[in-house]
Amino acid sequence: MDSKKFVTGARVAHRIGKKMAGEWMRSLNIAVLVVGGLPGNLVGKDDLRAQVQQVFENLKAAVEASGGDFHNVIKLNYYCAASVDSSQMTAVREVRDKYVNTANPPTSTFVFVQRLVRPEWLIEVDAVAVVKE
Repeated sequence: MDSKKFVTGARVAHRIGKKMAGEWMRSLNIAVLVVGGLPGNLVGKDDLRAQVQQVFENLKAAVEASGGDFHNVIKLNYYCAASVDSSQMTAVREVRDKYVNTANPPTSTFVFVQRLVRPEWLIEVDAVAVVKE
């Protein structure tokens, strides 16, 4: 039975647990939006670093609300607007490295897209985390 849980700035879909290595685990699929404060308020208009920081704070909140932490994140998918200069990618790595285990980071995919749903959004991230039941 699937259920959905909403956390400010993120949508978390809980999946049916699976027994892995003798323990019950559940997979979380998390779509993180670039918002903060009151729902729908954009953080960091035209500021990639600020948007990435907010994305990771929202992701952290979503994983913690599900009983995990960043060590439970096993996959990150980044969608970056093509309007962002590729030289700004260092900001993405610098912010990410404050949250993930840099010695064993989650698998990641980073793609540039023509644009995101709202033109003021510069980046969106979705993640997969595996948390003990």
